[in-house]
Amino acid sequence: MSNFAFLSYHTCPAAELGRETAGGMNVYINQVARELGSNGHSVDVFTRSHSSDVPKIEEIGPCSRVIHIDSGLHDAPKSELYDYVDQFTEGVKRFQNTTKTEYDLIYSHYWLSGISGIGLAEDWDVPHITMFHTTARMKMSARIGEREPEHRGIVEGDIMEAVDAIVVATAHERREVSHLYGISQSKVQVITPGVDVGLFRPADRSKARKALGFGEENIILSVGRIEPLKGIDIILGAMALLDRIRDTRLVVVGGDLQHDPALKQLQATAQELGLADIVAFVGAVPQVELPLYYNAADIFVMPSYFESFGLVALEAMACGLPVIATRVGGPREFVKAGETGYLIDWHCPEPFAQRLDMVLANPSLHARMAEAATQQASQMTWANTASDILGLYSSLVSNGRHGSG
Repeated sequence: MSNFAFLSYHTCPAAELGRETAGGMNVYINQVARELGSNGHSVDVFTRSHSSDVPKIEEIGPCSRVIHIDSGLHDAPKSELYDYVDQFTEGVKRFQNTTKTEYDLIYSHYWLSGISGIGLAEDWDVPHITMFHTTARMKMSARIGEREPEHRGIVEGDIMEAVDAIVVATAHERREVSHLYGISQSKVQVITPGVDVGLFRPADRSKARKALGFGEENIILSVGRIEPLKGIDIILGAMALLDRIRDTRLVVVGGDLQHDPALKQLQATAQELGLADIVAFVGAVPQVELPLYYNAADIFVMPSYFESFGLVALEAMACGLPVIATRVGGPREFVKAGETGYLIDWHCPEPFAQRLDMVLANPSLHARMAEAATQQASQMTWANTASDILGLYSSLVSNGRHGSG
């Protein structure tokens, strides 16, 4: 059995989802680490310490744990974390030297972790694979006005050159990485994320609604971090156009109700559109509570300008929700148009409103889509994802690739 070092520098996999940087990447790291651990491998997930209250070592599953490394101020904003990467790397080295753990593979997540992974792979002489989850150039090409530090794209290119393999979630992302960064597609491996079908599965709708205090109105659900790229303003616009607006409600899960300026702006927009009474912003909720929201809802919406994958859409499908999403990221590959939901080609409210009205007005169509969505999601498991990661590691070892790129 092998010892794996996962690097998640800027965000802790154990953090509450829906706040700041905590989203699908956190779920991915947590689930893959636990799945590998359940199969007898050892996984240490290194992340920066974000609070004096968190333990140095936090168990997350069998043979899998999170190691908090001091690097910079606990409350340092994400924009400043680049300055502390070297501190993080040195902290990981100290932990390894103290525990005498011999790692067989480094799996870094996001560009900041990739920087650290390059140095560690050289020191330990082990293969280094990386997953960016999102890249600067892909984000900026997805939405006008999106900005990223100039050095980020340059550093991402350097990381891609240095690592042994780049993991992406979709074939489209593989093509985009190759096109935008000039990387051979042979170096990019598509490994599809999964869904926890034990947690996310269809359940009694009336009980879920009662638990959340919802009535019998139609419920449209959005889940995720609150930021412009997620396009929540598009759905607010669509709600104002619905034929069935009087018996329909939008529930938005994610964000910090007290301190999130983007969320406050969306609340103001809802007020301006006269939607304050039918739009509920509930803030971030623990992942174990998300199935209640999925099972209480009728339709899941993802109007994003960009998604590297879109795990929440897959979770919604696993609970039997049709998905209406923009044709980006993972949804363009796992949402089957006309079967499990609809894909929208335009970032504007009208087509979303049209498709929402269509599904809400046709119970038989909704039922067929719900059943097909559950079936589709059930075939995409974290066990498959972990198995593919192990297969990639084995191929690197057999080809003698050890951190040299």
